[in-house]
Amino acid sequence: ASIPILDVADPPRHRGSPEMGMGVSRPSSTGDARYSLRPRMVAPVSAAWVVGGVYWAGRRDGTTRALAKEVLMSRPRKRIGLLTSGGDCPGINAVIRAVTKTAIVRYGYEVVGFEDGFLGLIEDSHRVLSYDSVSGILATGGTILGTSNDVNPFNFTRTTKGGGGEPSDQTDTIREVYRRHELEALVCVGGDGSMTVAHGLADAGLNVVGVPKTIDNDVLGTDLTFGFDTAVSIITDAIDRLHTTAMSHHRVMVIEVMGRNAGWLALTAGAAGGGDIVLIPEIPYNVETVCNRVAERGRQGRRFSIVVVAEGATERGGQPIIDRHVDGSPEPVRLGGVGRAIVGHVERLTRTDSRVTVLGHLQRGGPPTAADRVLGTVYGRKAVDMVVGGEFGRMACMTDFRIGSVDLSTPAGGQRRVPTDHPLIEAARGVGVSFGDERSEGSG
Repeated sequence: ASIPILDVADPPRHRGSPEMGMGVSRPSSTGDARYSLRPRMVAPVSAAWVVGGVYWAGRRDGTTRALAKEVLMSRPRKRIGLLTSGGDCPGINAVIRAVTKTAIVRYGYEVVGFEDGFLGLIEDSHRVLSYDSVSGILATGGTILGTSNDVNPFNFTRTTKGGGGEPSDQTDTIREVYRRHELEALVCVGGDGSMTVAHGLADAGLNVVGVPKTIDNDVLGTDLTFGFDTAVSIITDAIDRLHTTAMSHHRVMVIEVMGRNAGWLALTAGAAGGGDIVLIPEIPYNVETVCNRVAERGRQGRRFSIVVVAEGATERGGQPIIDRHVDGSPEPVRLGGVGRAIVGHVERLTRTDSRVTVLGHLQRGGPPTAADRVLGTVYGRKAVDMVVGGEFGRMACMTDFRIGSVDLSTPAGGQRRVPTDHPLIEAARGVGVSFGDERSEGSG
């Protein structure tokens, strides 16, 4: 009839339960001498399972219920540290959720979340993430842990946080926090700058696992980062909306998008949104070529043009336009302003009314697409498996649609840029898109 609900000191590694969408294990024996059992309460159940530290029971009506989540164990649970660093993007919470739930359900680990990226690791600002605390966040943008993109632990000052002082190396401080929490490993979610820091911490002796995050899709060692698909969708939607006003007013609409020194966002969204001219950092543009294409479209009766420009695009022989510098940041250069420059050139040389739209942080916000939710979940699960398997000093990755890992020295070694012979560039040229160079295969 009724059986006790128990705390288990060292739960067996059963696979799951119907409620969790996995296969059901054989019922565990409440009299098994291998486990330390302490009755807590009594419930009318017909069978019971221990699943990754959670006690599940099958009731007489055929349903399954979690009777005790995150069972207290007589021995300390192993711990994983987790932080999110760099610019925010949709899909981070999917990773946090996957890391936490996989660690708890599959392996019986505890997850310690450090707040505001590496700053939280330096200041030991943390919270323990429970199964319930990460439920319901899959579709939420941003990161529940907070983040920062101006903290370099190896050259750290508090100037940007309201303090001051000389830059200092915080490696020893981080080591002490790591040891204080008795972490098995630290999972760092971030872009190439964050992976560079993670690589440095791995070299300093910490067990580190990386997860690639950025809307720019520019992390070396992986074909795809989560956040990219959502940003492309946002940009494409903006291009669609600007098309109608450009047609109505016979204007040139210039759309400046993020991406730093890589053109993945501009290229992909420009192709998806039907951009007439796409300017990316990998192909320096010629001002006269851009203006000639605008004029040519006018002569053909197409009295508007859509120009999609990456923030790092450069005029031939020129340099990227810099908006500002952020001292002490792993990525101190902030690009911006090329869209306004293009508008100036077009109006001067073609006498065509032109406008610029800088999408800015709209590209980072809002709920992730289904693709980014899935990719974030897969990366989060992979990161925990890497921790348990001892794959330290490496980053989860996707290559040729397969999930694997690469050494952290790879993403720390530079930025993944668009090859000039990329198939999407060739496809875009084939339908008449100009990249601001002399080569053209038609008129859009």
